[in-house]
Amino acid sequence: MSVVRRIPELLVPAVLILGTALLGLEVSSYLQAYFLDTLVKVAIVVALYVFIGNSGVLSFGHISFVALGAWTAGVLTVPRDQKLAIMPGLSHFLVVHNVGNIASLALAAAVGGAFALVVGLPLMRLSGLAAGIATFGVLEITNNVLTYDQSIGPGLNAFSSVPSTTGIWQAAIAALISAAVAYLYQRTRFGRMLRATREDPAAAAAAGISIYRQRLLAFTVSGALAGLAGGIYVHLQPLQAGGLSLNLTFITLAMLVVGGSGSLLGAVVGALALNGLFSFFSAATNTVDVFGWNLTVPSGTAELALGLLMAIVLILRPSGLTGGRELSLPRRRAVADLEKARATT
Repeated sequence: MSVVRRIPELLVPAVLILGTALLGLEVSSYLQAYFLDTLVKVAIVVALYVFIGNSGVLSFGHISFVALGAWTAGVLTVPRDQKLAIMPGLSHFLVVHNVGNIASLALAAAVGGAFALVVGLPLMRLSGLAAGIATFGVLEITNNVLTYDQSIGPGLNAFSSVPSTTGIWQAAIAALISAAVAYLYQRTRFGRMLRATREDPAAAAAAGISIYRQRLLAFTVSGALAGLAGGIYVHLQPLQAGGLSLNLTFITLAMLVVGGSGSLLGAVVGALALNGLFSFFSAATNTVDVFGWNLTVPSGTAELALGLLMAIVLILRPSGLTGGRELSLPRRRAVADLEKARATT
């Protein structure tokens, strides 16, 4: 019965993701770029949710995993004969090795997860403000290394010559994979134990739950999903280290909080709502058609609208648009569905 009731927990986010992808197929190529960006943001915010939503510990460092995933997928898919021209300081190992699109995404996820595991070993012993500041340090260190170390990438320049393989369906599949992994994790005993540490750390520790190990596991899974999102991102558009730092950190955290940080549905809804609003007003600076009317707004309107929405939601609904809850069937409806299923077997 509980399984039937919880079907919408994954089904509704999946429908929202697929609906966004299908709608993106019906618009012009110019507007489709905004839908692609939104789907990538969904994957990033879901990765944040896996750790932040389940543990209650704020992390400013997850975009460093996105950046590492982007760098891994990018440097390994730039054609070999172009690497020395655009990245003259690149190490010999990276110059001579190239992989395909799918392999680059798998490696991006692996690198993101491995780095999260390494930095999580000391950091997951921290809580509260100390954890937030420490993860912020990870973000800054990663950003500086990727910006100035030309042996692992383009340095100050943006990535170029990376195959543009991220289409609407690849972006949607990446978001669906992230949502499925997040759902499966939160339904396991590990996810339940981590949420127990979020609700009452002392009681969870008294029950024999290792807060450190549960946080480290979630941090690693979250890092792998963030790395995958970074790989999808670099195959969508040229990226620079500075673009994968503070701005992206704060906007994705805002998406998670506005949607409702305590649920997978909140992560998806927050990403779609905020990035959708921002994309609409960004496109409107060059005029968009709204029910037959040509709408043109001045530059900066997107940022103003985004800030206004965030303020309104957090004032009127501090727990987010979804209240931090998943969508499930009412108990009576679930019992009826179960009885119907038994009658047909």
